[in-house]
Amino acid sequence: MEKLIEIIFSVGFGYSVLRVTTPILFAALGALVSGKAGVINIGLEGTMLSSALIGVIISAMTGSAWIGLIGSVVVGAFLGILLAYVSLNLKADIILAGIALNLMASGGTIFFLYVVAKDKGISSSLASKVLPAIQLPLIKNIPILGPIISGHNVLTYFSILLVIVIFFLLNRTPLGIQIRAVGENQNAASSVGISVNKIKYISLAISGALCGFGGAYMSMGYVSWFSRDMIAGRGYIALAAEAMGGSTPVGTFLTSLFFGFADALSNNLQSLRVPSEFIQMLPYFATIVGLVIYSSRKSKKIRESNKKDKQKSLL
Repeated sequence: MEKLIEIIFSVGFGYSVLRVTTPILFAALGALVSGKAGVINIGLEGTMLSSALIGVIISAMTGSAWIGLIGSVVVGAFLGILLAYVSLNLKADIILAGIALNLMASGGTIFFLYVVAKDKGISSSLASKVLPAIQLPLIKNIPILGPIISGHNVLTYFSILLVIVIFFLLNRTPLGIQIRAVGENQNAASSVGISVNKIKYISLAISGALCGFGGAYMSMGYVSWFSRDMIAGRGYIALAAEAMGGSTPVGTFLTSLFFGFADALSNNLQSLRVPSEFIQMLPYFATIVGLVIYSSRKSKKIRESNKKDKQKSLL
């Protein structure tokens, strides 16, 4: 127990939490934007996985991690638009379409990895590039806090900045107001001239692009290569983080940190000779616990609201 407490309160653990939170936060913000438009993007997992592979391939071909990043984001946005087309134009169920996207990405990335790298497991034969880490001036010299906050990959800082950007987008811009209007009541939004399908297309494209950042981070920031199914459920965890965060940017950030904490803890428990099965289970167990707490609170609020409405009707 003492060793566990020592690990949790160490500088390295704090650094690790921010590091592993990054891909979850990107995807959770993507889920937030699409959710505000009334669309549940189940395809976060597959979008991140596809973007992770494309980033590695393009960066290896061009010799530039930045061009690889752009490729990842473009592919993510394209998959978001594809999901919108299948659900809005072809009238497929959005949930089933998202699941199909995840399954397609799981098998498709292995196929393309073999075509390009002649390997079905890892892209080690490709000379892919890595996005740079940044040392924050002044902050890096602060004891304890400096080593935790400074020295992260550039996308880690960008993900935190995006929390502010998404808040501003949804609450201070005409597009954000239209996104929320469509999500709250699409019939009312349509009656005042808002193109519902257009807004849903834009929301899913933004959602996909944010997943593209998360996928690029996994293969060009978290590690320097692509491996099969390397997203490992982070897309689904991001959906839980968005739901638990109350569909707000700040709440989503805090719940993403919670899941990042659980993921970092599972990584550090390996040094304590804890059974590997328990270690692998921990992030997903935290997801289930979090969703149970969230669902319980939401059900309680609904019961209280119904009780108040009933009392008003009796009066």
